[in-house]
Amino acid sequence: MKKSIFLAGLILSFSAMNSQEIPDALRYAQVNLQGTSRFSAMSGAFGALGGDLSAMNINPAGSAVFLNNQAGGTISNFSNTNNSSYFGTDKKTKENSFALNQAGGIFVFEDYSEKSDWKKFAIGLNYENTNNFDNTFSSSGVNPNNSVANYFLSYANPNANQDVAPYDLVQGGFYDDLNFADQQAFLGYQAYVINPNEVPNTSFYVANNPGGNYKQENSFISTGYNGKLTFNGAASYKDKILVGLNFNSHFSDYRRATRFTESNTNSETTGIRSLTFSNDLYTYGSGLSLNLGIIGKINKEIRAGLAWESPTWYTLNDELKQDLRSTGFNYIDPNNNSQTIAGLSDANPDSDVIIKYAPYKLQTPSKVTGSFAYIFGKKGLISIDYALKDYSNTKFKDNDASSVRINQTMNTILDKTEEVRIGAEYRYKQFSFRAGHRREQSPYKNNWTVGNLRGYSGGVGYNFGDTRLDVSYNRTEQTNNQSFFQQGLTDGAKIKSINNNISLTLLFEL
Repeated sequence: MKKSIFLAGLILSFSAMNSQEIPDALRYAQVNLQGTSRFSAMSGAFGALGGDLSAMNINPAGSAVFLNNQAGGTISNFSNTNNSSYFGTDKKTKENSFALNQAGGIFVFEDYSEKSDWKKFAIGLNYENTNNFDNTFSSSGVNPNNSVANYFLSYANPNANQDVAPYDLVQGGFYDDLNFADQQAFLGYQAYVINPNEVPNTSFYVANNPGGNYKQENSFISTGYNGKLTFNGAASYKDKILVGLNFNSHFSDYRRATRFTESNTNSETTGIRSLTFSNDLYTYGSGLSLNLGIIGKINKEIRAGLAWESPTWYTLNDELKQDLRSTGFNYIDPNNNSQTIAGLSDANPDSDVIIKYAPYKLQTPSKVTGSFAYIFGKKGLISIDYALKDYSNTKFKDNDASSVRINQTMNTILDKTEEVRIGAEYRYKQFSFRAGHRREQSPYKNNWTVGNLRGYSGGVGYNFGDTRLDVSYNRTEQTNNQSFFQQGLTDGAKIKSINNNISLTLLFEL
């Protein structure tokens, strides 16, 4: 029962689409609260305030609040702690990184003549790291019933969710000619994890591992960022109504490595004893979006704002490297019952195969934000933002069967969300003291796959005159129950994530 080695040491490029999943879409649809330290310290509640380089991302009209030209940058320390629980086993992992979080400038032009009611114009350019993808966690435990073999079986046995049933893939089909589903079945077969079923009129393949009490561990490491470069224009009409427009260029670089291991101590002399399934994903691409906003000064104390953020239209590329290795009964030499590595040989020591998939398009949902602010003269202020976003409108834009199915699934299980941000600032001489709170609903209807997000923030700033130094601390908490795999082995760990962000901003008036 000797099987061919799947492929080795090649870089392949073909048009079959990768198996996109809902977490892949949400990675770009959701945005972390980042930016200048003042913005972060007040939990981003700047929709009716403006006057901050990061505020233009909430409401582009806020740039017309600036009185002088300004430039600045922000560096941040990102720290996250993940507490995982899987079948009664708890693990804690931590990750820490530094990054240039924000850099930008604003230029203000005032019209002092009485010929026009348009009294001020502002042009801004700002970069922000809207998502920091540096993260790591590990989950382990003993699963009493479900093996990763069921993941490979879910692709090998034809079902309504597959484009092509892999009837003959084990008869020597070329790996690069297969779609993603058939590739998974091919890997499972080549590593002896699944075998053809010899019982007539039943499923095509069956698991090849002793049943029960599977010791499993899943390790996850991701790096990268999602950045946004904003070109802003804003104007003030009679110093009562402010309007603004942003054109945004997005760019992403995301790397993820997962290692899933499984073993059992069953005493049977046949079948797989242990395996390691590795997946290395590299996703990169770019996108475009725009923002429109308006702020009304009701009187000297009260301001109200309304802003619309368009969908972001991404073009993304995936490169995937998979490796599956198993140990168990020596099928190549049944007379020798020693354990061996299945699916590899001395002639093919390098099992790395990088698949470069064709570019695909993703559209994230739009967002509407209403804002209110009360300003206590020069003493301080309080601000509230309320935002609506419908994640069920997230769409993969490729017109193929896989995109249609996942879009239908997202439309069914994702939901409209509400986000509330509250921020306050108190000024004493050259000092400014800030605090904020943020709450965002889960994008999932069940509120279990990913829970609600809660955040708290605070900070202090000192004004030197033409220079300002701000420091902030931001903490968020969220729980998720994402599966290790999207089908077959759908068990997953419960993970509570705590993210801490310390930022320092230096601003200059020009």
